[in-house]
Amino acid sequence: MATYAIGDVQGCFTQLQALLQHIKFRPKSDKLWFAGDLVNRGPDSLATLRFIKSLGDGAVMVLGNHDLHFLALAEGVIAPKTNDNTLLPLLQAPDVLELAAWLSQQKLLYHDPKLNYVLVHAGLVPQWDLELAKSCAREVEKVLAGPLRREFLSQMYGNTPDLWQAGLSGIERWRFITNVLTRIRFCDEMGRLDLMTKEAEGMALLGYQPWFKIAWRKSLELRILFGHWAALKGNVQAENVFALDGGCVWGGCLIAMRLEDGQRFSIPCR
Repeated sequence: MATYAIGDVQGCFTQLQALLQHIKFRPKSDKLWFAGDLVNRGPDSLATLRFIKSLGDGAVMVLGNHDLHFLALAEGVIAPKTNDNTLLPLLQAPDVLELAAWLSQQKLLYHDPKLNYVLVHAGLVPQWDLELAKSCAREVEKVLAGPLRREFLSQMYGNTPDLWQAGLSGIERWRFITNVLTRIRFCDEMGRLDLMTKEAEGMALLGYQPWFKIAWRKSLELRILFGHWAALKGNVQAENVFALDGGCVWGGCLIAMRLEDGQRFSIPCR
């Protein structure tokens, strides 16, 4: 039995199947962890979602920003734009509501104390230790799985507030939590978010650095798996953090990491 954490698939279903063949995935005994962004931009989001859903308890996933965007489209709170064209087959599928309902029940953060890993799509702000991060994630997971889902998704978009405060409440609190777990790349020493810069580490704004480079962050001892940041190409120079987004949809590679021994596998993507 082995556990593999896989980076952003983004609808690249053919490449996912090639990667699973490469690692000799055994559905009856192995388990897959997905770092979010299962859909969008790639050619087959529908097949990707159907496949991962079919794995049942054999798969664990956390939601990424593209997954949440699909949920907002499926709920009808926003209208599709030109860059949503790759999601149209999914949105028009006969089982779209079933898939959206299943996706809305998924986690924003997953912690396995036995394997000693935390899985998130993007990262954590420095103020959050494991318990606070789990608590914040559960707040928004409850919203997404409940009657407030549509209201939240309609107000999810935006870059403010950009600094954690325990007193945040309602939509602003949920938006901040969601932005951290699904969008963070850079922050300053106070933990203030820069959600606009998407390039590699060296392109940070003055006073900002990658979230995992903040020396005092309270999650230093955690082993954190994350995707989202394609510009890193799956490589980070920091202890206890493991980047999984190889930029498959951009022609990079799709990455899997076997958690029992840390061995990494990848396949090139067109």
